[in-house]
Amino acid sequence: MHIGYARVSTVDQDAGLDAQIRDLKAAGCTRIFQEKVSGKDTKRPKLADALDFVREGDTLVVTKVDRMARSTADFLGLVDQVKAKGASFVVLSLGGQTFDIGTPTGKLMLTMLAGVAEFEREMMLERQREGIAKAREEGKYKGRPRTVMSQAEKVRELKAEGMSAVNIAKTLGIARSGVYRALEENA
Repeated sequence: MHIGYARVSTVDQDAGLDAQIRDLKAAGCTRIFQEKVSGKDTKRPKLADALDFVREGDTLVVTKVDRMARSTADFLGLVDQVKAKGASFVVLSLGGQTFDIGTPTGKLMLTMLAGVAEFEREMMLERQREGIAKAREEGKYKGRPRTVMSQAEKVRELKAEGMSAVNIAKTLGIARSGVYRALEENA
């Protein structure tokens, strides 16, 4: 049985998740586990479910190495779990190549691919940090606006009129915790 695993980092990446599911179905996956969680997050419940579901003779399929893990060590640990169950592993972005993770050559290839994926991720983050630093120097990047604090005066006015924090939050369309934060800042 081919078992697929699809993951995107944020809830607004539906197109990426849909594309992974499409590719996994095209690869013959009859069961697909999917989730929206950061790869850095150690709690990936659907990945755990997929690993629990895999049986001897099954094949775990992912579209790309970085969909399964962000670090080489994490990836190799997951591959070892698949191997321990007597299953195989397929990465679709590599032409659907099946890796015999029970052989030294297969493990070497997966280790190298995981290392390259981790390297690509680190390079992307470095470019992102450089871009943010440059934008800050040019005055073009100021970070996310503090929407609650921009309404702090209105929060205090509504509170002075006797409105509850819950109603203030609803009225202004902000989180209740933000109301408390705005009130505490001038307390």
